[in-house]
Amino acid sequence: MPDNQSHSDSIAGAGEAEQPVKVQARDVCVSYSGKQALNHVSIDVPDRSVTAFIGPSGCGKSTFLRCLNRMNDTIEGARVTGSLKIDGLEVNDKSVDPVVLRANVGMVFQKPNPFPKSIYDNVAYGPRIHGLALSKDELDAIVEDSLRKAGLWDEVADRLNHPGTSLSGGQQQRLVIARAIAVNPEVILMDEPCSALDPIATAKIEELIDELRENYCIIIVTHSMQQAARVSQQTAFFHMGNLVEYGTTEDIFTNPRDPRTQDYITGRFG
Repeated sequence: MPDNQSHSDSIAGAGEAEQPVKVQARDVCVSYSGKQALNHVSIDVPDRSVTAFIGPSGCGKSTFLRCLNRMNDTIEGARVTGSLKIDGLEVNDKSVDPVVLRANVGMVFQKPNPFPKSIYDNVAYGPRIHGLALSKDELDAIVEDSLRKAGLWDEVADRLNHPGTSLSGGQQQRLVIARAIAVNPEVILMDEPCSALDPIATAKIEELIDELRENYCIIIVTHSMQQAARVSQQTAFFHMGNLVEYGTTEDIFTNPRDPRTQDYITGRFG
Protein backbone atom coordinates (compact mmCIF):
# COMPACT_ATOMS: atom_id res chain seq x y z
CA MET A 1 0.00 0.00 0.00
CA PRO A 2 2.88 2.52 0.16
CA ASP A 3 2.18 3.92 -3.33
CA ASN A 4 -1.39 4.89 -2.43
CA GLN A 5 -0.29 6.11 0.95
CA SER A 6 2.21 8.60 -0.38
CA HIS A 7 -0.15 9.62 -3.17
CA SER A 8 -3.02 10.38 -0.80
CA ASP A 9 -0.67 12.30 1.47
CA SER A 10 0.69 14.37 -1.40
CA ILE A 11 -2.74 15.78 -2.20
CA ALA A 12 -4.27 15.40 1.25
CA GLY A 13 -4.34 19.14 1.81
CA ALA A 14 -6.70 19.88 -1.06
CA GLY A 15 -8.80 22.94 -0.29
CA GLU A 16 -7.03 23.77 2.96
CA ALA A 17 -5.56 26.98 1.53
CA GLU A 18 -9.04 28.44 2.01
CA GLN A 19 -9.96 26.73 5.27
CA PRO A 20 -8.00 25.23 8.15
CA VAL A 21 -7.93 21.46 8.57
CA LYS A 22 -10.83 20.18 10.69
CA VAL A 23 -10.35 16.41 10.43
CA GLN A 24 -6.91 14.84 10.18
CA ALA A 25 -6.50 11.11 9.61
CA ARG A 26 -3.14 9.35 9.50
CA ASP A 27 -2.67 5.68 8.68
CA VAL A 28 -6.23 4.73 9.72
CA CYS A 29 -6.98 1.01 9.34
CA VAL A 30 -10.24 -0.77 10.16
CA SER A 31 -10.93 -4.48 10.33
CA TYR A 32 -14.07 -6.40 11.23
CA SER A 33 -13.38 -9.74 12.94
CA GLY A 34 -9.95 -9.79 11.31
CA LYS A 35 -11.21 -8.92 7.80
CA GLN A 36 -9.56 -5.73 6.57
CA ALA A 37 -12.05 -3.05 5.51
CA LEU A 38 -9.86 0.06 5.38
CA ASN A 39 -6.14 0.29 4.64
CA HIS A 40 -3.84 3.06 5.89
CA VAL A 41 -6.04 6.03 5.06
CA SER A 42 -4.46 9.48 5.49
CA ILE A 43 -6.49 12.57 4.67
CA ASP A 44 -6.94 16.19 5.78
CA VAL A 45 -10.52 17.45 5.59
CA PRO A 46 -10.93 21.25 5.65
CA ASP A 47 -13.41 23.12 7.81
CA ARG A 48 -16.42 25.01 6.39
CA SER A 49 -16.43 22.99 3.25
CA VAL A 50 -18.09 19.90 1.74
CA THR A 51 -15.94 16.83 1.12
CA ALA A 52 -17.48 13.97 -0.87
CA PHE A 53 -16.44 10.33 -0.53
CA ILE A 54 -17.13 8.37 -3.71
CA GLY A 55 -16.43 4.81 -4.83
CA PRO A 56 -18.18 1.49 -5.47
CA SER A 57 -20.20 -0.31 -2.78
CA GLY A 58 -18.05 -1.92 -0.10
CA CYS A 59 -15.01 0.25 -0.84
CA GLY A 60 -14.65 1.70 2.67
CA LYS A 61 -16.41 5.08 2.39
CA SER A 62 -18.99 4.47 5.12
CA THR A 63 -16.46 2.52 7.21
CA PHE A 64 -14.25 5.61 7.35
CA LEU A 65 -17.23 7.84 8.07
CA ARG A 66 -18.13 5.64 11.07
CA CYS A 67 -14.61 6.12 12.44
CA LEU A 68 -15.23 9.83 12.86
CA ASN A 69 -17.96 9.44 15.48
CA ARG A 70 -16.83 6.04 16.76
CA MET A 71 -19.88 4.21 15.44
CA ASN A 72 -17.51 1.30 14.83
CA ASP A 73 -17.38 0.95 18.65
CA THR A 74 -20.88 -0.50 18.44
CA ILE A 75 -19.85 -3.25 15.99
CA GLU A 76 -18.56 -6.44 17.56
CA GLY A 77 -15.11 -7.43 16.29
CA ALA A 78 -14.32 -3.97 14.88
CA ARG A 79 -10.75 -2.78 15.32
CA VAL A 80 -9.56 0.72 14.43
CA THR A 81 -5.89 1.74 14.40
CA GLY A 82 -4.03 4.88 13.37
CA SER A 83 -4.53 8.51 14.32
CA LEU A 84 -7.79 10.35 13.79
CA LYS A 85 -8.09 13.90 15.07
CA ILE A 86 -10.85 16.52 15.02
CA ASP A 87 -9.56 20.00 15.90
CA GLY A 88 -6.36 18.30 17.03
CA LEU A 89 -8.13 16.04 19.56
CA GLU A 90 -7.58 12.30 19.14
CA VAL A 91 -11.03 10.79 18.58
CA ASN A 92 -10.10 7.34 19.91
CA ASP A 93 -8.43 8.55 23.09
CA LYS A 94 -9.81 6.82 26.17
CA SER A 95 -10.63 10.21 27.70
CA VAL A 96 -13.07 11.01 24.88
CA ASP A 97 -16.70 10.29 25.77
CA PRO A 98 -18.40 8.78 22.67
CA VAL A 99 -21.72 10.43 23.64
CA VAL A 100 -20.12 13.89 23.66
CA LEU A 101 -18.20 13.06 20.48
CA ARG A 102 -21.41 12.08 18.67
CA ALA A 103 -23.02 15.39 19.64
CA ASN A 104 -19.97 17.13 18.19
CA VAL A 105 -20.05 14.99 15.04
CA GLY A 106 -23.63 14.89 13.76
CA MET A 107 -24.75 11.99 11.58
CA VAL A 108 -27.42 11.92 8.89
CA PHE A 109 -28.20 8.45 7.59
CA GLN A 110 -29.41 7.11 4.27
CA LYS A 111 -32.98 6.64 5.44
CA PRO A 112 -34.56 9.53 7.36
CA ASN A 113 -34.83 8.42 11.00
CA PRO A 114 -36.82 10.92 13.05
CA PHE A 115 -37.54 9.86 16.61
CA PRO A 116 -41.14 8.75 17.35
CA LYS A 117 -41.74 12.15 18.93
CA SER A 118 -43.14 15.51 17.87
CA ILE A 119 -41.29 17.72 15.41
CA TYR A 120 -40.42 20.03 18.32
CA ASP A 121 -39.16 17.20 20.55
CA ASN A 122 -37.03 15.73 17.76
CA VAL A 123 -35.04 18.95 17.57
CA ALA A 124 -35.15 19.68 21.31
CA TYR A 125 -33.90 16.19 22.27
CA GLY A 126 -30.15 16.88 21.98
CA PRO A 127 -30.14 20.33 23.61
CA ARG A 128 -32.18 18.86 26.49
CA ILE A 129 -29.87 15.92 27.23
CA HIS A 130 -26.73 18.06 26.83
CA GLY A 131 -28.10 20.91 28.95
CA LEU A 132 -27.75 23.54 26.22
CA ALA A 133 -30.90 25.46 27.19
CA LEU A 134 -31.54 26.95 30.62
CA SER A 135 -35.18 27.81 30.01
CA LYS A 136 -38.15 26.96 27.79
CA ASP A 137 -37.60 30.22 25.90
CA GLU A 138 -34.00 29.27 25.15
CA LEU A 139 -35.08 25.82 24.00
CA ASP A 140 -37.78 27.34 21.78
CA ALA A 141 -35.15 29.61 20.24
CA ILE A 142 -32.78 26.69 19.54
CA VAL A 143 -35.58 24.67 17.96
CA GLU A 144 -36.68 27.55 15.73
CA ASP A 145 -33.10 28.45 14.75
CA SER A 146 -32.26 24.83 13.89
CA LEU A 147 -35.41 24.38 11.83
CA ARG A 148 -34.68 27.65 10.02
CA LYS A 149 -31.11 26.55 9.27
CA ALA A 150 -32.50 23.27 7.94
CA GLY A 151 -34.91 25.16 5.69
CA LEU A 152 -37.94 23.62 7.39
CA TRP A 153 -39.35 26.28 9.73
CA ASP A 154 -41.84 27.82 7.30
CA GLU A 155 -43.28 24.38 6.50
CA VAL A 156 -43.74 23.18 10.10
CA ALA A 157 -44.01 26.30 12.32
CA ASP A 158 -47.75 25.80 12.82
CA ARG A 159 -47.53 22.06 13.61
CA LEU A 160 -44.53 21.60 15.88
CA ASN A 161 -46.56 19.20 18.06
CA HIS A 162 -47.24 16.84 15.13
CA PRO A 163 -45.17 13.63 14.90
CA GLY A 164 -41.90 13.92 13.00
CA THR A 165 -42.92 10.79 11.13
CA SER A 166 -45.94 12.62 9.67
CA LEU A 167 -43.65 14.64 7.40
CA SER A 168 -42.69 13.69 3.84
CA GLY A 169 -39.41 11.86 3.27
CA GLY A 170 -37.55 15.00 2.23
CA GLN A 171 -38.95 16.96 5.17
CA GLN A 172 -38.00 14.13 7.54
CA GLN A 173 -34.41 14.27 6.28
CA ARG A 174 -34.32 18.04 6.84
CA LEU A 175 -35.77 17.43 10.34
CA VAL A 176 -32.95 14.98 11.03
CA ILE A 177 -30.44 17.63 9.86
CA ALA A 178 -32.13 20.18 12.18
CA ARG A 179 -31.81 17.65 15.02
CA ALA A 180 -28.10 17.24 14.25
CA ILE A 181 -27.31 20.97 14.16
CA ALA A 182 -29.35 21.76 17.30
CA VAL A 183 -26.40 20.68 19.49
CA ASN A 184 -23.85 22.90 17.68
CA PRO A 185 -21.76 20.15 16.09
CA GLU A 186 -18.34 20.82 14.58
CA VAL A 187 -18.74 18.22 11.83
CA ILE A 188 -21.79 16.84 10.00
CA LEU A 189 -21.52 13.40 8.43
CA MET A 190 -24.02 12.42 5.73
CA ASP A 191 -24.20 8.83 4.54
CA GLU A 192 -26.10 8.77 1.24
CA PRO A 193 -28.56 11.39 2.59
CA CYS A 194 -30.58 11.63 -0.64
CA SER A 195 -30.68 8.02 -1.84
CA ALA A 196 -34.22 7.50 -0.48
CA LEU A 197 -35.52 10.84 -1.78
CA ASP A 198 -37.14 12.01 -5.01
CA PRO A 199 -35.36 14.57 -7.26
CA ILE A 200 -37.22 17.59 -5.83
CA ALA A 201 -36.44 16.66 -2.21
CA THR A 202 -32.85 15.86 -3.26
CA ALA A 203 -32.45 19.33 -4.77
CA LYS A 204 -33.65 20.90 -1.49
CA ILE A 205 -31.18 18.84 0.57
CA GLU A 206 -28.34 19.76 -1.81
CA GLU A 207 -29.26 23.44 -1.53
CA LEU A 208 -29.28 23.06 2.25
CA ILE A 209 -25.85 21.38 2.24
CA ASP A 210 -24.48 24.31 0.25
CA GLU A 211 -25.85 26.76 2.83
CA LEU A 212 -24.65 24.75 5.84
CA ARG A 213 -21.06 24.56 4.64
CA GLU A 214 -20.62 28.21 5.59
CA ASN A 215 -20.66 27.11 9.24
CA TYR A 216 -19.80 23.41 9.32
CA CYS A 217 -17.34 20.83 8.08
CA ILE A 218 -19.53 18.47 6.03
CA ILE A 219 -18.51 15.03 4.79
CA ILE A 220 -20.93 13.28 2.45
CA VAL A 221 -20.83 9.71 1.19
CA THR A 222 -22.61 9.47 -2.14
CA HIS A 223 -23.02 6.98 -4.97
CA SER A 224 -24.06 9.83 -7.24
CA MET A 225 -21.07 11.38 -8.96
CA GLN A 226 -23.34 14.16 -10.24
CA GLN A 227 -24.23 14.96 -6.63
CA ALA A 228 -20.57 14.94 -5.57
CA ALA A 229 -19.78 17.32 -8.43
CA ARG A 230 -22.67 19.62 -7.48
CA VAL A 231 -22.23 19.90 -3.72
CA SER A 232 -18.59 19.29 -2.81
CA GLN A 233 -15.37 21.27 -2.97
CA GLN A 234 -13.13 18.23 -2.33
CA THR A 235 -13.62 14.63 -3.42
CA ALA A 236 -11.97 11.46 -2.15
CA PHE A 237 -12.16 8.28 -4.24
CA PHE A 238 -12.09 4.98 -2.33
CA HIS A 239 -11.58 1.56 -3.89
CA MET A 240 -11.27 -1.83 -2.15
CA GLY A 241 -10.54 -0.26 1.25
CA ASN A 242 -7.92 2.15 -0.10
CA LEU A 243 -8.03 5.91 -0.47
CA VAL A 244 -6.92 6.03 -4.10
CA GLU A 245 -7.07 9.74 -4.75
CA TYR A 246 -8.08 12.98 -3.04
CA GLY A 247 -8.15 16.51 -4.36
CA THR A 248 -10.40 19.36 -5.39
CA THR A 249 -13.65 18.10 -6.87
CA GLU A 250 -12.83 19.85 -10.13
CA ASP A 251 -9.46 18.08 -10.41
CA ILE A 252 -10.86 14.65 -9.49
CA PHE A 253 -13.58 14.89 -12.13
CA THR A 254 -11.66 16.60 -14.93
CA ASN A 255 -8.06 15.55 -14.36
CA PRO A 256 -7.82 12.42 -12.17
CA ARG A 257 -4.28 11.22 -11.54
CA ASP A 258 -5.07 7.55 -11.04
CA PRO A 259 -6.48 5.34 -13.84
CA ARG A 260 -8.84 3.67 -11.32
CA THR A 261 -10.42 7.06 -10.59
CA GLN A 262 -10.77 7.72 -14.30
CA ASP A 263 -12.36 4.29 -14.84
CA TYR A 264 -14.86 4.81 -12.03
CA ILE A 265 -15.84 8.31 -13.07
CA THR A 266 -16.34 7.29 -16.71
CA GLY A 267 -18.48 4.32 -15.65
CA ARG A 268 -16.11 1.51 -16.58
CA PHE A 269 -16.72 -0.09 -13.21
CA GLY A 270 -18.65 0.55 -10.02
